[in-house]
Amino acid sequence: MEENENQVTVLNDLIKINNDRIEGYHKASENFKDTNTELLSVFNGFAMDSQNNKEELIEEIRRLGGTSEDGTTISGKIYRAWMDVKATFGGNDAEGILKSCEGGEDAAKNAYKGALESNHLDPQAYSVVVNQQQKQLQAHDKIKALRDQLKD
Repeated sequence: MEENENQVTVLNDLIKINNDRIEGYHKASENFKDTNTELLSVFNGFAMDSQNNKEELIEEIRRLGGTSEDGTTISGKIYRAWMDVKATFGGNDAEGILKSCEGGEDAAKNAYKGALESNHLDPQAYSVVVNQQQKQLQAHDKIKALRDQLKD
């Protein structure tokens, strides 16, 4: 039973990271509203991906007989508060927002890596997490590429 509890803890941590991503991308979208439809589309797509990830993780937790959590991480709350301060003081330029999003993706990348290295996931949960990690790494690379384009 302890093995399942460890898995549920790991999967709940990933739910929190995905909640951070959902809220972070919604917050980033608020900074652009109708001014940059390309970024809005990217941000909304990544928020939807995170929602799908969250639902898959909840299903895995149910399969394991656990209870899913529905919060965010402390670092995610700090990250969103920083984005609020940045927007208040005129820092809502696309490059700055993308830099903030990249920081959030770095945190997600570390969370997925940690989950996979925890040795607490059974083969089915491991497979779900690997698939989500691949999508998250693609999102990270997309955000970085968009940020790099704006630097030029």
